[in-house]
Amino acid sequence: MLQALHVHNFALIEDAKVEFTGGFNVFTGETGAGKSILIDAFSIALGARASADYVRSGTDALTVQAIFDIDDCPAALKLLEEQGIDYEDGLFLRRRITASGKSQATVNGVQVPLAVLRSFAAVLVDIHGQHENQALLKAGFPQQLTDLYGQSLIMPVLNEYSRAFDNYNKTKSELEHLQSIGQDRERILDRLEWEIEEITNAGLQKGELEDLQEEWKRIQNSGKIMQAVSDAGEILDGKFSVLDALAEAKSRIETAARYDAGLSENSEMLETCWLTVEECHKNLLDYLENSEFDAERSAYVEQRLDLWYKLQKKYGADYEAINEYLEKIKQEAGQLQEIDRSIAVKNKELLKNQAELKEFAGKLTELRKKYAGMLAGEITKHIADLAMPQGKFTIQFAVKEDFGKTGCDDMVFMFSANAGEPLMEITKVASGGELSRIALAVKTVLFNELGVPTMIFDEIDTGIGGVTAQKMAEKIAVISRTGQVICITHLPQIASFADRHIKINKVSADGRTQTVLNVLDNNGRIEELMRMTAGDNISEAAHRNAEELLNKAAEFKNAG
Repeated sequence: MLQALHVHNFALIEDAKVEFTGGFNVFTGETGAGKSILIDAFSIALGARASADYVRSGTDALTVQAIFDIDDCPAALKLLEEQGIDYEDGLFLRRRITASGKSQATVNGVQVPLAVLRSFAAVLVDIHGQHENQALLKAGFPQQLTDLYGQSLIMPVLNEYSRAFDNYNKTKSELEHLQSIGQDRERILDRLEWEIEEITNAGLQKGELEDLQEEWKRIQNSGKIMQAVSDAGEILDGKFSVLDALAEAKSRIETAARYDAGLSENSEMLETCWLTVEECHKNLLDYLENSEFDAERSAYVEQRLDLWYKLQKKYGADYEAINEYLEKIKQEAGQLQEIDRSIAVKNKELLKNQAELKEFAGKLTELRKKYAGMLAGEITKHIADLAMPQGKFTIQFAVKEDFGKTGCDDMVFMFSANAGEPLMEITKVASGGELSRIALAVKTVLFNELGVPTMIFDEIDTGIGGVTAQKMAEKIAVISRTGQVICITHLPQIASFADRHIKINKVSADGRTQTVLNVLDNNGRIEELMRMTAGDNISEAAHRNAEELLNKAAEFKNAG
């Protein structure tokens, strides 16, 4: 449950701290005092969108911190474990927004993405504002409530339906793809077969491209090569012959070696050099003699390289890539030749998926009809307690032919406020006050299924007064017996049921306006109820009326 809320530099709130009890907490205050601002601040601590406009004028940043006791909330404890965040004395959700619009979120001092705050909010709090009443008018909401009410049996079937729905759509998409291909089969086959023939007829060999490129480089530079070889031959055995020079050097060393045996090794080395150079000279002469320009070979190499470059551009960067592409299109061509059989197989698979989907859709419809009737019956009982004794609430069913994401059921809330009046769609007949009462009845029935420890009602009493207000207060009090309730109200009947009554005031100090919060004692509650009941017309009657409201509320709570 929510233990405390600390708001700093948020709009008109300079600094406010408030602690909550586990039962029924009420906020009251004059219009414009800042009741809605407080809920806005709390929502930001839970991960709602925030604007720098909320930062109090003249300050650098706002901070909002909500403190929860989650000892009895396994879902929140699991989230902490998943995030690797320690839990000791409580759960601290904190949000800081700077005047420049930068946002920082922390959980127990650990900085987290905003989505993490929202994940905690989903398991900790249900905020019911005035706009929540309008949810009753939205398409799909009756089904959502019914699924929630009967979740123990409906959700397993819905999960199976969702799986079957995904399989059905996947198969349907694959079939449509095959049918689309089938329509263009001949054209695609012609292209694939032409590509297969082009690559196959090319007769590409691994390593061939590199060899051709090397050969083409020699052909392109044959003139330079021949000149270089010829020049080298001249140097080795020309006018200034290297061979002659080596022979002369060898002869002289041999003569010297007669007198100094130590030079014999050098003579042998010169002999080896002479033989090596002689062999090189012979090789160069053979190269010159056998190297003739072959125009036909040159044309072949050029054409072959052009073919390689063309295939590279179309099918792949190298031999491996081109062959990989060849295997791929061979497989595609094979599949196209079998496309009719593939379509027949996929059609059979789709019919199987459809039958399975239809079976689960039928089970969902059966379960929803059962639980929708039970849910509508309970809601009808509660709206009768809310000063609509003749009110009737049902859920109308229609089964659609098409499969939707959550089934084939089209469900509509039907309502009649008075005896003898026909049931009509709630969107056409329910007033604002009636929607508020129906919404409260729904929350009363589904509180346990919502699975959150704290419920917040933000002026759910709009359009309500008199006896109806008393009945609404009793309903909220019933909810607070099993969970924490925080309620913003302008009705004294509801405020009188509070276990903790917090008044919101707007005051001026040092030329500035700010919102302050005060927890009221019994005398303070009487004064506030008098204000809510009689305004400025304070009298003995107003005082007695306030005390009577508190006494009646206490009697009801004690009786429960």
